[in-house]
Amino acid sequence: MATYVILSRISPEAFRKPEDFRKLAKEVGDRIRSECPGVVWKDSYGLFGRFDILDIVEADDPKDVTKAATIIRAFGHSSTETMLATPWKEFIGSM
Repeated sequence: MATYVILSRISPEAFRKPEDFRKLAKEVGDRIRSECPGVVWKDSYGLFGRFDILDIVEADDPKDVTKAATIIRAFGHSSTETMLATPWKEFIGSM
């Protein structure tokens, strides 16, 4: 499986209270689990900076990751940037 990083920036209009964000995050996560069974969630991090959330996922088909990122954008009220992540030894070995 390939590893992908999804960086998300949440719209300021997405929620008003922390409880609302928890509910939104659960709804988006449930939808991705239901509609993107080929995506395996490895970890998520909250960020301070240009992006709000970093998700690390694995998938065999990049189309599955594209669908997951689209769900995050549509239902999570976010913009996303998705990147293929290559393990360092593999990356450096290809040079």
